[in-house]
Amino acid sequence: MKEGQTEKCNCQTELGNCSTIVVGKNASKTGKVIVGHNEDDLDVVVLPYAVPRMKHKPDEVIYLEDGKAIIPQVEETYAYYWSEMRASTWRVSFSDTFVNEMGVAITSNSCNPCKESTINPQDGDIGYGIRRILAERAKTARDGVELAISLIEKYGYFQCRSYSISDVNEGWVLQIAKGKHYVARRIGDDEVYFIPNWYTIHNVDFKDTEHKNWYFSDDLVSFAMENNWYTPAVAGDYSDFDFAKAYSGDNDKSYNILRATNGWRFLLLEEPTDNRIFSAKLNRKLGLEDVKGLLRFHYTGTPDDVTEDYNINPHSDKHWTICNHRTAEACVIELNENPALTCVWRTTLNPCTTPFVPWYVGNTKVPEGYNWYTPIAGQSTHFHTPASDNEFNPAWAFWTFQTMQYFADFDYKNTHSVIQNSVKELEAKWEGEQSLVHKTYLELLAKNPVLATEYITGYTNTQAETALNWAKNMIKQLGEAKAMENFAWEPKE
Repeated sequence: MKEGQTEKCNCQTELGNCSTIVVGKNASKTGKVIVGHNEDDLDVVVLPYAVPRMKHKPDEVIYLEDGKAIIPQVEETYAYYWSEMRASTWRVSFSDTFVNEMGVAITSNSCNPCKESTINPQDGDIGYGIRRILAERAKTARDGVELAISLIEKYGYFQCRSYSISDVNEGWVLQIAKGKHYVARRIGDDEVYFIPNWYTIHNVDFKDTEHKNWYFSDDLVSFAMENNWYTPAVAGDYSDFDFAKAYSGDNDKSYNILRATNGWRFLLLEEPTDNRIFSAKLNRKLGLEDVKGLLRFHYTGTPDDVTEDYNINPHSDKHWTICNHRTAEACVIELNENPALTCVWRTTLNPCTTPFVPWYVGNTKVPEGYNWYTPIAGQSTHFHTPASDNEFNPAWAFWTFQTMQYFADFDYKNTHSVIQNSVKELEAKWEGEQSLVHKTYLELLAKNPVLATEYITGYTNTQAETALNWAKNMIKQLGEAKAMENFAWEPKE
């Protein structure tokens, strides 16, 4: 093993999930919180929705996952952007990303297994419902944390998980052990947070009873002590309590170690002395390009780069990179004081070979070809997905991007630079337009809110269409190049 190289990942037998970064507002070039997330799943299709505000009947309830938790609905729910992972072979309870019209963004990372799942194998009654209900009801990130805690305490949670809940001013991390044990920590305004798939909250400030920066279940420490997961060095003094150490199970997987080590290498610009830290104060501010770069990272230039100058596909099972063969979607969420101008820069599949396309939260219409369900139909069938949804269909945008991904992965060494150069041109154009887009929207908003909404919806749909046409043209370009290479011949003399 090379000096500094992390232990090789046995990725064929291990299951990785997601990577998330949250940039505090004072650590951000925008002066606002930025969230980045790679959603890693197998055998899913990705469908984006523009869910409208909805009125509900007084006796209406929410049924989720065979009705384990039957939750009374509120009178009116907020509009939100919803990125759905759909699968016909398994229940996708923990993969979707939401950003609501109040500017609250919700992403998550599995932290399986945790110790509580070994002694409390029975399921809690809520899982997926937390993210959807936060999207429907949360006014701020802090409000979202408090709402999630109320649901956990009432129904119990049936997985070991970490949520990032953010708005324009605050980023929060809520980490849940299966059942009713949790801890939430606010990310410092001048800090950057990164997580692969393990608990990252360590020491807890139990004196923060006013919840300025912390929330925690009342028996968090006593429960750990009862189960011999924690013994204080000094009786009655819990200052040495480490939530991650006490509650984590066997999640020291090599893919977690790889992503944590290289995520912090990327962010710190030096070798991390501790890859399990919660957050860090950097010597520079991060912007959109930095977060994109992290989500696209294949460990190039580090001891863990095993691509051999891309002779080996970085998406192979040989090594687990942050951008990997399970990445179904990447997004960078640039939060804004006007939530309609919160921009979800999203890719379909791998971010290294597809562009981050600007989708504004104020958009009210799904672009042509990107979805075949209404929001209500999507909600009602999310856990009962027909097999046809996961069958190849070139009529839909997801499968066009999937085809392009196939072309890229069949010959990554010779295709990635062509694709990436084209992606850079597209993204530079979109990023250069943002100031004018914001200015135009705000001017229209002051005169006619309906026209402002139509404008931001039209812009979002046009850029999504541009990205789809780009993918179609790239398929043609790459296919023709490979065909000419394979069919090249020299006439006989």
